Amino acid sequence: MLLSFKPFFIKKSPLACITALGLSLSLSGCQQANTDTQKAQQPSQAAAPMTQTQQVSTAEKPVVYQVFTRLYGNTNTTNKPWGTIADNGIGKFSDFTDTALQDIKSLGTTHVWYTGVPHHAVINDYTHIGISDDDPDVVKGRAGSPYAVKDYYNVNPDLATNPANRLAEFEALIERTHANGMQVIIDIVPNHIARNYHSVSAPKGEKDFGANDDTTQIYSKHNNFYYVIGEDFVVPDAPNGYAPLGGDVHPLSDGKFTESPAKWTGNGSRLAKPDANDWYETVKINYGVKPDGSHDFPTLPAEYATKTAAEHLAFWQAQPTDDIPDSWRKFERIAQYWLAKGVDGFRYDMAEMVPVEFWSYLNSHIKHTNPNAFILAEVYNPNLYRDYIHLGKMDYLYDKVDLYDSLKAIIQGKASTAVIAKVQAKVSDIEQHMLHFLENHDEQRINTTDFAGNAFNALPAMVVSTTLSRSPTLLYFGQDVGEQGAQMAGFGQPTRTSIFDYVGVPAHQRWMNNGKFDGGQSTQDEKALRAYYQRLLNLSHKAPALTGDYIELDTLQRQLNTQGYDDEVFAFSRFNAEQQLIIVSNFSRQQSKTFSLVVPHSLLMQWNITKNTVLTDLLNSDSLVTQLILHSDNNATIDVQLAPLQSVVMALQR
Repeated sequence: MLLSFKPFFIKKSPLACITALGLSLSLSGCQQANTDTQKAQQPSQAAAPMTQTQQVSTAEKPVVYQVFTRLYGNTNTTNKPWGTIADNGIGKFSDFTDTALQDIKSLGTTHVWYTGVPHHAVINDYTHIGISDDDPDVVKGRAGSPYAVKDYYNVNPDLATNPANRLAEFEALIERTHANGMQVIIDIVPNHIARNYHSVSAPKGEKDFGANDDTTQIYSKHNNFYYVIGEDFVVPDAPNGYAPLGGDVHPLSDGKFTESPAKWTGNGSRLAKPDANDWYETVKINYGVKPDGSHDFPTLPAEYATKTAAEHLAFWQAQPTDDIPDSWRKFERIAQYWLAKGVDGFRYDMAEMVPVEFWSYLNSHIKHTNPNAFILAEVYNPNLYRDYIHLGKMDYLYDKVDLYDSLKAIIQGKASTAVIAKVQAKVSDIEQHMLHFLENHDEQRINTTDFAGNAFNALPAMVVSTTLSRSPTLLYFGQDVGEQGAQMAGFGQPTRTSIFDYVGVPAHQRWMNNGKFDGGQSTQDEKALRAYYQRLLNLSHKAPALTGDYIELDTLQRQLNTQGYDDEVFAFSRFNAEQQLIIVSNFSRQQSKTFSLVVPHSLLMQWNITKNTVLTDLLNSDSLVTQLILHSDNNATIDVQLAPLQSVVMALQR
């Protein structure tokens, strides 16, 4: 989630691309390891401990393509700061044609996460179809934040060709996505909603959030909100000369918003006048957590960490109705509404700000309706990971705080590759639940000076992120063509593609080529980058070994002081009975790396390797081969020569 106020300034980030085609593979032949290394290896099985995750084979690894829906199909290149739809254009549901969806699928995509679909607060006037106007004083950006939902029973009218028919247009997109062999994920934002929440599309009998609240109480279990009794809401003071809509005149933009009594703000601020850095456009939902932090709902027994979703559902069904807070029931009905329309899963915003018992309640109901529903949650506190997975019944959490942050530091030359093995070991028991990514709507674009400085500089990290575990890989639209996010769109700052404003996404627009999706306007570097992502992501969910075991080989090389293996290289193995892989990446931007990678006897035994074996590189070219050479000490070596920024995915040939 990205809702905080950001200062307005532009950081220029010129592209200094190198071509992916220049990352040629060079694996030297089958030379013996040098004498010093051989001596250091003995005794073979005691040389170094290895980190291994024992795993049960699962279905193929998912690839989630996150698309910011209102930006994806926009062909307008004006990019006027604070521009309107007329100025800067907008993408529509209808832009996701069969051609577009097949292009998305060509990246190995199994699930499309359509970000920004639920109807959130917007500035455009839709009063002619019964939608109330939203006040710019509590809307961030010209287009509004997708995380300030105004109506959970309909979709953003901006995204429809005919706004009055918007829900039917999204239902048609769900059908098209399914017809093109992919599943649909949308957001649910449980922690907060727009200050001006009002559903015009709720099913008969469904009351708005807060409609039945006792507003004389700061807290009541069945209230949907918390209240600042005796005080009215006051719009925050804007720093640095900020003005809604960039200062454009609007009939509701007067520095005021009527809310009496004031509600707690989405990030938990209890002030009637929140700070500009608070999530002031939203109000916090009450889940039965009292102001002192104590809980006003049934406690889920600890032993439910090992129980099934069906057993969780039975637990909640056995509770008295009045013990379940009203907000829980509201969100359960919202989820069921979208499941009935064909949505295949949900991404939960800031899930750790909502009690884990609610997630048990919601997710067990979802899994009862659709056992295969894809459930992804934004959780940043590693101490909570296991509770939200095992007790909350989440399928996947962001692996942001450990893996993403570590890979970013390595790319920037601030950390050794040795940290990868350490952070992966921390989640070895839950690795299949930790979704990997290098970009999403909250994070900086790779191709910025503040991140990698160049889209190609992150390719080794992308290979590691994609192949390290059984978990899904997330790709943000435009990442595959090196989008920079350099536009000053209005609210916020460059380096991230704006989620608040109408704006073009230039590198993606060039690939889109006015709806042809053939790269007709793309640069050669953009095409090369795109081809690399296609190879990697398709390999990631088709390679059988990537649903199997993991052993890191990095610690062993360091303990043996393998000559040429250093803090810019990382090696590991993925394998099952069907396929055995050795994956090695060189993070250096300038230096080639040459070394004899030591493969321990214990791993060879698991693979049942008893003789010299040929390996082929599945990522770069199947015709490029090397050999695994057995030695008298029972270990083996693979001679590896990597160009700068090169990775290899070597498969043993039986």
